[in-house]
Amino acid sequence: MGKGSNVQKAQAARERNQKKMGTSVEDRKAATDKAKADSNAFVCKICRQTFMINVKMELLALHVTSKHAGKDNSECFDKLVGWDPNAPEPAAGTGRGSGAGTVKPNKTKKKKDDDLGDLLSAGLNVSKKKK
Repeated sequence: MGKGSNVQKAQAARERNQKKMGTSVEDRKAATDKAKADSNAFVCKICRQTFMINVKMELLALHVTSKHAGKDNSECFDKLVGWDPNAPEPAAGTGRGSGAGTVKPNKTKKKKDDDLGDLLSAGLNVSKKKK
């Protein structure tokens, strides 16, 4: 009967140690692979320069115009096919689940300009310093 409690203690110790170790080797490898894929999301077809997944289209177009003058945007990046730099961007908050159509008013309070004279006229006393 005493051996059963030792088995439970050993199992509890294993679980505690597992929590201390953190993520498993497989989880760390998967996270590393995802980070590598995200960092190389966009690759220029001409010079093979890589861009992160969160790059804006303007930066990709700037790369084409500055590095590959005379080339078309679609020759470097497939994502720029049909992209118009002069088209207005969609307003912020018009994506999915953002509550499109609701506009919150800008509530900014004006700061009161307090003068030193106002403080003195309010009856504040200046205390004497100790010698």
